[in-house]
Amino acid sequence: MRYKSILAALLLMMALPALAGSNWQPTDKYSIRFSSSDASGIFKTFNGTLVFDEQNPAASRFTAVIDVASINTGNGLQNKHAKGAEWFDAATYPQIRFTSEKIAKAGNGYQATGTLEMHGVKKQVTIPFTFQRKGNTGTFSGSFSVNRNDYHIGKAGNKVSEAIKVDISVPVVQK
Repeated sequence: MRYKSILAALLLMMALPALAGSNWQPTDKYSIRFSSSDASGIFKTFNGTLVFDEQNPAASRFTAVIDVASINTGNGLQNKHAKGAEWFDAATYPQIRFTSEKIAKAGNGYQATGTLEMHGVKKQVTIPFTFQRKGNTGTFSGSFSVNRNDYHIGKAGNKVSEAIKVDISVPVVQK
């Protein structure tokens, strides 16, 4: 009898991720862009774990990791400078990471609230996003701003804007 209880518990634990939302695999067509009045570019390398249920967003969760060294501003010298110690310091802080703590419906879209870690600094942020589903594919899209000074990127008062807009588009396939 004890064996059956343990087996039932194990089967339930294995089923929980499936019950908690759909797993979505990012495709290689994603876009992570940043812009300000002074600088703009993209991050070319991203990966993530996306569990999302449109009907039950509270059961959803996101983890996104961006490779800082994949920054591309369209200018080789500017890329090298952005990866350097004064700005992103890619050698010391190789990743930008977002881990959701709460996902909720908000108006015509959703909001993911969680921890954004960049340049060794962790801050709670809320990222508004939409999800457009087409069968077993879809696209997550969002736009938000961060203050680079909050993350000690570059010198405060530098000639580069403090507010940096981030635009994200992540096409996905359901696993």
